[in-house]
Amino acid sequence: MGLEKYIAERIIQAFFVIIAVIIINFIIVSAAPGDPIQFIAGDIAINSPEFATYLRHKWGLDRPLYERIFTYIFNIFQGDLGYSYRYLQPVSQLILERLPVTLLLMITSNVLAFIIGILLGLYSARKNGSFVDTSITSLNFLFWSTPSFLLGIILMMIFGVNLKIFPVAGLIDVRNPKEGFWLYLDIVYHSVLPIITLTLITMPLYFKVVRDTVIQQSVEEYAYMYRAIGFNESKIYKKVFRNAILPPVTLFAIHIGFAVAGAALIENVFGWPGVGRLLLDAISARDYPIIMGIYLFISITVVLANLIVDILYAYLDPRIRLQKIS
Repeated sequence: MGLEKYIAERIIQAFFVIIAVIIINFIIVSAAPGDPIQFIAGDIAINSPEFATYLRHKWGLDRPLYERIFTYIFNIFQGDLGYSYRYLQPVSQLILERLPVTLLLMITSNVLAFIIGILLGLYSARKNGSFVDTSITSLNFLFWSTPSFLLGIILMMIFGVNLKIFPVAGLIDVRNPKEGFWLYLDIVYHSVLPIITLTLITMPLYFKVVRDTVIQQSVEEYAYMYRAIGFNESKIYKKVFRNAILPPVTLFAIHIGFAVAGAALIENVFGWPGVGRLLLDAISARDYPIIMGIYLFISITVVLANLIVDILYAYLDPRIRLQKIS
């Protein structure tokens, strides 16, 4: 019964966290400078106060903040995220239309960064203090400290403009449209540079965690015991790796949610019509429903990722749930 009680408590906590995030996001976005009515109607709203008043009433912007919050939460549970001021379309529809494009970048780059970062971190830890270790660590710090948009532009200039190996922007080749299998192949071809960029800026996170954890675990008492017994280093590092894999798994689950915001600049640099680019356009246009809808999507993703990780941890290590319950 301990595991079931722990899971129930975590689900209830996750529910209230999402409600709190919705309220906080709504307040912050509503308090942002700028009037969305001016972006909707332009000079007409300035020259015609009556028309501006009509638009505020139409979009519910003239109601008290607390009333708009309760209405928004109620609509969310009805599956309604509101209508975009700019596109005059349901926010959920706009997000779902662009979500596959963003997921292609997010999932592919994070999986690659996860695998490559773990392998490099494990290899570098085994070569701790050597020239190889120093070189790999320095290279990862270089990628970690480079702004994502700058790295994207550098790769674009090298492989797109100078070498002309990959396309520099867009989701497909609009001048030579393709169909069927070749259309998907064209999308993959256009996604190479954005995926490489996101992989390179995400990989150092997993690399550092794995490297530091493996080095720490390799000097624990159980590692010395295995060496005293006569185990070779390969078998010892397999044992060490099992204890070091949990932290990067946690980071992977959490980072998936925040990757939408991280992909925004990359999507803008490479002209990808994804959720991140939609968020940037919505911010510049004060399109509050889209901003809050995307923030809600990010928040739910992060909360669910944490919930899944907590449940997996509790299942793998009963001490975690017993400490939480007690």
